[in-house]
Amino acid sequence: MTQLHLIKLCVGVSEPKQLAGFQKRRTFKFGRKNATWHKTRHKPSRDEEILAGGSIYWVMNGLIRCRQPVLGFETGVDDGVPFCKILLAPKIVTTQPVARRPFQGWRYLAGNDAPPDMADTDSAPMPSEMLQELRNLGLL
Repeated sequence: MTQLHLIKLCVGVSEPKQLAGFQKRRTFKFGRKNATWHKTRHKPSRDEEILAGGSIYWVMNGLIRCRQPVLGFETGVDDGVPFCKILLAPKIVTTQPVARRPFQGWRYLAGNDAPPDMADTDSAPMPSEMLQELRNLGLL
């Protein structure tokens, strides 16, 4: 069976480093590990598949730029509105940039559709301005 991940727009964030700064304030102990979280409305129904090694892939300015391993899910109700906290490893892993159109909420992402990590490639990360220019030229 192929690995299952989540993909989500990271609105208002243009760089993985910026995401790390926002999430640093949300760091807490999850068992023996540090974790951070992202709050969303609905819990994935295929949560067991995601917890078997899946990650959340973040789309920034129209490009998948990074991922974080998913550690768990917590559900609750806030002022009568249900929510789900996606518990994430605080380490952000940069990926090869891949163009992605806008969408609402989160989506499932099959493992064979997920971009490889930058550590798995020979190239250094490109500056966001260069990525944007390549995207504008239709090259990404």
